[in-house]
Amino acid sequence: MTSVIINRRNLLAAGGAVLAAGVSGLVVPARAQGLVPTPSMSGGSNNYRAGAPTVGRIGKGGFWMSGTVRRAGDGAPLAGQRIQIWAHTTEGREHDPQSHGATLTDKNGAFRLEMPQIIPVFGQPHGHLAYDSGEFKTVFLRPVMRSAKDTSLEAHFVLQPA
Repeated sequence: MTSVIINRRNLLAAGGAVLAAGVSGLVVPARAQGLVPTPSMSGGSNNYRAGAPTVGRIGKGGFWMSGTVRRAGDGAPLAGQRIQIWAHTTEGREHDPQSHGATLTDKNGAFRLEMPQIIPVFGQPHGHLAYDSGEFKTVFLRPVMRSAKDTSLEAHFVLQPA
């Protein structure tokens, strides 16, 4: 038979264990935090053009920009959301009107737009994307490609109501 000795050291150790378990969430039920909103990226709004037209393709194509748009909290896909895309490409610079275009998300919250090959500017091949429709808070993204030879780039938005 095992005997339990209650002394000051054992009492303090047991109390510490209970406290640690409570702080870590083992005693308190876990709560789902949900999907957090995507923050705007520094430099993401450079050369942004409000109201860029919705297009089927930017320029002659050959490069694919794609991603998803979901609602913060529950992560539900958001259909019909306008995403503007622009970049420094083989056919134009970031500030050129012909380097800008917008597309809409499908029923699954996915978007995809063909554009000319992105090329490095300031040493980094990168694209720019913006959600700016007003129903949710505006978000600017500036994803960087792993290699200038990549022929696609993804960006994902999690939006919170405006």
